Amino acid sequence: MNFKTFMVVLGTVSSLSIAVTGSAQAADALRVRGTVVSFEPSLLTVKTRQGDTSAIKLNTGWKISGVASASEKDIKQGDFLGIASVSKADGGSGALEVVIFPAALKGTGEGDRPWDLQPNSRMTNGTVADVTNIDGRAVTLTYDNGQTKKISIPDNTPVVTFAPATPTDLKPGATVFVNAQREADGTLSSGRVVVGNKGVIPPM
Repeated sequence: MNFKTFMVVLGTVSSLSIAVTGSAQAADALRVRGTVVSFEPSLLTVKTRQGDTSAIKLNTGWKISGVASASEKDIKQGDFLGIASVSKADGGSGALEVVIFPAALKGTGEGDRPWDLQPNSRMTNGTVADVTNIDGRAVTLTYDNGQTKKISIPDNTPVVTFAPATPTDLKPGATVFVNAQREADGTLSSGRVVVGNKGVIPPM
């Protein structure tokens, strides 16, 4: 991989990691999930999964990221993951989606917090302390100075890693995930867009 390609991939990774892990502003963020209606150089219009339409102003210097398919079999001890999950009837947690971070971004957004992928879901970013394969794949994540959480990963769980993307991927119908901010005048703005490309959609 040459230096230019490395920088493109690193920029993509950074964009997606911030989008899926949240930030100090996470409490004020509005996560927009849906499909592209239209795209202009500084305005993205999205039909949300709720069925309404959101116009999002893209800030100067905005970034775009894609995702690539991975497998739960790729997960190993020491990896850093972001997993959205929900509680199961047996008291454990079941994954809704998994993001595998590159080693360079280990620790990004570490912790466990409420998430809105589904009702009562949570996002946990942590290091894999253990991987088991009893009754399916399961991982134990460690975070925040020793806290742990065991999460099972059903076979049909979307597992992704990072991939480059360009604004040309923002075609009508493309699936996007945008961590937006609501401005004082009520409009939405964002500096980052995660888009599905090559048949892979952002699962977060």
